[in-house]
Amino acid sequence: MSEQYVKAIEEVLSKVEKNIITYEEQFPHTSNDKVYELNPNDNWTNGFWVGILWQVYEYSGNLLFKHSADEKTDQMINRLDQNRDLDTHDIGFLYIPSTGAKWQLEKDIEAKSKTIAAADRLMQRYREHIGIIQAWGPPNDPEQGGRIIIDCLMNIPLLFWASEVTNDNKYREAAIAFADTARRYLVRGDDSTYHTFYFDQETGQPIRGATQQGYSDGSTWTRGQAWAIYGFALAYRYTKNRLYLETSLRTAKYFINQLPDNLIAHWDFDVPLDKNIKPDSSASAIAACGFHELLDWLDKNSKEYKLLYSTLVKSMDTLISEYATEEGSQGFIDHGSYSVREGKSPDDYVIWGDYFYLEALLRLETNKRGYWYETN
Repeated sequence: MSEQYVKAIEEVLSKVEKNIITYEEQFPHTSNDKVYELNPNDNWTNGFWVGILWQVYEYSGNLLFKHSADEKTDQMINRLDQNRDLDTHDIGFLYIPSTGAKWQLEKDIEAKSKTIAAADRLMQRYREHIGIIQAWGPPNDPEQGGRIIIDCLMNIPLLFWASEVTNDNKYREAAIAFADTARRYLVRGDDSTYHTFYFDQETGQPIRGATQQGYSDGSTWTRGQAWAIYGFALAYRYTKNRLYLETSLRTAKYFINQLPDNLIAHWDFDVPLDKNIKPDSSASAIAACGFHELLDWLDKNSKEYKLLYSTLVKSMDTLISEYATEEGSQGFIDHGSYSVREGKSPDDYVIWGDYFYLEALLRLETNKRGYWYETN
C-alpha cells in the first residue's frame, strides 16, 4: 500500500462527505471561483458525481456513501424513464457510472435493465448507413447530423457491455463501427487527434476535421487525446482487436511526448506557449487511467511499459502534490478546464476531473477499475 495514495483517497472521502450535504438533490458540473455550479440532473456530466459516490462506497464500505449513491442513481433512472435531456452521445458517461455501477456492485436487476435501456437510448444516435454515432443534435440536423466527437470513444463501452449481457450483437456492431470510424478519421497520421469530424450524413463522405473546445481545428485538444488513449484501450479489452491497442498506445506516446516538464497537460498541445497558458488537470487524470489500462496488455520489460508506468506515477505524484485541493474545498483537483476557447470554467474544478482523479488513485492503490467493464 502507498501511504501517499491512501492519504489522497482519504482526503477525497472527507470532501465527498461534506459535498453530499452541500449538493443535496442537485449535481455538480463545473465551478467558477472554486464553487461548483449545480444543476437538477440535466447535464451530460451528472453520472460522474454518481460514480464518485459508488467508488467511495466501494472503497470504504461507508453506508452514508451507499445511501447517497442509491438516491442519485434513482434520479438517473427517473431521468431515463422520462427521456429527459438525453439528446446526446454522452449516455455512457451518464449511465455507466450510475446504474452500471449499481449493477456491478449490488447485482440489482433493475439497475441492469436500466443500463440496457440506456444503451438502447444511445443506439438511437447510431447512423448505421455511415457507421457513426451522431454527437449532437436531432436526426437529419443540417449542421450536426453527420458529426462525430472523440469523447464518444468513452461512451461506446456501454454498447460493448450491453452486447455481452444481452447476447445481442447489434450493440457491439455499432460500437465497432464507431471505433473504426474514429480510428480512421479522428486519429491523424502523426498520432494526434481531431476533436470532431464531419461527414455527409447522406453518403458518409468525409468532409473535414474540426474542434469545438480546442485551440483550432488542426490543433490537438489534450482532453480529446486523453479520451482516445482510454477509449481505444477499452475497445481493445472488449474486442481484442490489436489495431485498437496499437492506436491507444500510439496516442499515449504522442500525449507523453508533448507534456511539459511537470507532466500535467496544457489544455491544448498546440496553443502558443506563454506564461499564462492554462493546464487541464482533467486531461492528465483521464490519461492516467488510460495508461493504467494499457499496462495490462504490455510486456513489463518493454520500453513502452516503462514509459507509460513512469509517466503514470510521476504525473499522479504531481496531481497529488501540486493540484490536489485544500481541506474544505469542493473539488478534488484544481486547474481543470471545461472550454478555454469558449470561456467556460477555463481554470477551475470540473467534475469529470474529480472522477478520473479518484479512479486513477483507486487503480493504483486497489486495482479497482471504475465501471467501464465488469471485473467479476
